[in-house]
Parts: sequence; C-alpha cells; structure tokens
Amino acid sequence: MKVFVTGVAGQLGHDVMNELAKRGYEGTGSDLAGEYSGVQDGTEVTRMPYVSLDITDDSAVQRVITEISPDVVVHCAAWTAVDLAEDDDKVDKVRMINAGGTENIVRACKSLDCKMVYLSTDYVFDGQGTEPWQPDCKDYKPLNVYGQTKLEGELAVSQNLDKYFIIRIAWVFGVNGKNFIRTMLEIGKKYDSVRVVNDQTGTPTYTYDLARLLVDMIETEKYGYYHATNEGGYITWYDFACEIFRQAGYHTKVVPVTTQEYGLSKAVRPSNSRLDRSKIQENGFEPLPVWQDALSRYLDAAGYQRAADS
Repeated sequence: MKVFVTGVAGQLGHDVMNELAKRGYEGTGSDLAGEYSGVQDGTEVTRMPYVSLDITDDSAVQRVITEISPDVVVHCAAWTAVDLAEDDDKVDKVRMINAGGTENIVRACKSLDCKMVYLSTDYVFDGQGTEPWQPDCKDYKPLNVYGQTKLEGELAVSQNLDKYFIIRIAWVFGVNGKNFIRTMLEIGKKYDSVRVVNDQTGTPTYTYDLARLLVDMIETEKYGYYHATNEGGYITWYDFACEIFRQAGYHTKVVPVTTQEYGLSKAVRPSNSRLDRSKIQENGFEPLPVWQDALSRYLDAAGYQRAADS
C-alpha cells in the first residue's frame, strides 16, 4: 500500500509516517518546509521520502499527488492555532488552508479514486450540553473560525468522495510539537501554582496511539465518520493537569477556574467536548488505550525525567 501524508512536521503526521514504516508500507510525507523539519531523533519518518508541498497551491497538489499516485492520502496538515485564527488578518489564510487546501486534496483523490483520511475536530459542534457527540451527528454549530473552517473541510470530503474516513479528535498531544502537557511542565518548573480551566470536558488523544488506529482503518474499506480519542473516561483540563504533575513528580498546585475566570482566550471554546468513540469497536477496530497510560508513555517518549526519580 502506498500512502501520501500531509503535515508530517506536526504531531500526528510524524507518528503516522512512523506507523506506516513499522508495517512496511511505502509512505511519502509532505509539509511546507523544503526539508523535513520535525524532530530528528533517528525515527523512520526522517528517512522516508519527503516532498515540500503547499496544500493551498492547487496545481502543485494535483501534480505531486498524481505523480506519487498513492492508494491513500492521510491529510494531517491544518491551521491549528485556534486563538490566532480569530485575528481579522488571519481568517482568510486559515480558510485557505483548512478548507481550500482540503478541497485541493479532495480533487486529487477523486481523480485517482484513492482513499482519503481527513482529521477533524470536536470544534465543529457547539459544545453545549453534557451528552457525548455522536460521529454521525450533523448538528454543526462551530463556535470559532478554526471549527468553522475544519467543518468546511469535512464537507468538501463527504460531499465529493465515497472512499473517505473523517476522524474527529480532541485535546491532541504527541512528541513532535507543542501541546498542553509540554506547556504544563514548562510552567510547573517556573511556578508553584497554575490556574487551569475546570468547566471544559473531553478526553486527550495521543498521536502515537491514533496513528496506529488510522493505519488500521486504511487497511479496510469501513468508510465514514469516526470519533477517536484515548479511553479512560471524560475529564476536564484541570483533571488532566493534575495527572500530568502527579506522573511527572511535580508538586505544582493546580487551581481550578472557570473559562470566564481564566479569560485569556480569543476563540470561544466548547464546554462539552465529549466524543462518543463506540463506533470504533462496533466496526472491529481496537480502541486507543486509556489516557493515563498514554500520558505515561508520552512522558517517556518525549524524554521527560520524572522529578520523583531525579
């Protein structure tokens, strides 16, 4: 199986490439940089074929993907700076990447009749209530520019292709990039306490585990919408921060606050990011491990020295 992966300089794209290499698949990665710009840790992704590609350049997208002629395109590239997306001078660029870039890739996949994986987000919903969002729910009400443009990308895929997997994820972390865990540990080294939101609920997603699921999926024809996060129950960002510091051996005090009290975000965040993951097992796929275990493995993979061990 030949696979083309966009956004390999990011957390998920990096791990997808490594998962493909483990299974002996022919993977080609792409991103904006002239050369691969992710972590240079001797992993397979740094040794597999790489091509520089701007997904907003339609002619380049058609040329590159047609030349490679993959069986599957895994589209991880996206604008993910949620707050920055709200700036008036950034909105058009965000839409050009998340919606327009996806449309370009959709055209290439349609021309080649190949499978496509599109990574989406819980932000396509309005985040109200307490019931978990179902993968086939179409009650879209994005609260911010990021969510709206990712929804536009979803629709470009579902309205034009038959062979697609749309995977909504949330609270993502991986070794190749910035994430909540890294931020918390940096703050925990400098300060005795940290304020963390306690009225937004969801579940973390470790890209290492997600990459395994995505490759499991593309080995099948079980197309459609899925929700994929780690198992282990629904938590708040406050709960997540407490467990991060506990596992890392830090004594940083975590102070729970409301989103309104926190007050630093430009973009409106959903309070209910609970995603129903049951469709994964219903379709015969292995669920992701519990998030507490994923956190422990991430800390080891990212090279964090546990304070209790030092």
